[in-house]
Amino acid sequence: MRNLIVLAALLVPLAAHADNDYAGAVAGTFDLKYAEVTSNCTNTGIALNRGSGVIAKRKGNAITIDIERMPLMAGSASKGGRIKATSKLGRTSIQGLDGRFSAAGTVNNDHVLNMVLVAEYYLSGKAYCTQSWNVSGGLKPDDAPKAQAEDGAAPLPAALPPWELNQPLR
Repeated sequence: MRNLIVLAALLVPLAAHADNDYAGAVAGTFDLKYAEVTSNCTNTGIALNRGSGVIAKRKGNAITIDIERMPLMAGSASKGGRIKATSKLGRTSIQGLDGRFSAAGTVNNDHVLNMVLVAEYYLSGKAYCTQSWNVSGGLKPDDAPKAQAEDGAAPLPAALPPWELNQPLR
């Protein structure tokens, strides 16, 4: 009996944790803005200003981060909207340089993304230079969650302007 109680106490937290869909909560297509933080690359590197990126849910809390002009990054989402992902070392758009990209940050409850993106460049297998950016952005309008009533009913209609309140419906 004692073993059964111990086993139940161990399984309850595992079952509760399995219900948390951290990856689903951060998934979406984002409009991104980049602000370069550091770079020790001379006469090379990637210039980033604006773009889009997709955080996609994989199995469990695994995610992928797909940012334009960069290799796919794989990682995970955790409590509080925290995300972390890294790409494999591979070719870049910069002639002769290979790169590894990594991202870490958060997606808050309003679906606003804030993360740090780091690019590590390699020449002939040796570290060459590094760039980093602060990245921020919100969900693209077509990917934003729809407003719902508290009871989970269909989305609420938009409010009518004051001049149409007493008008018959057309």
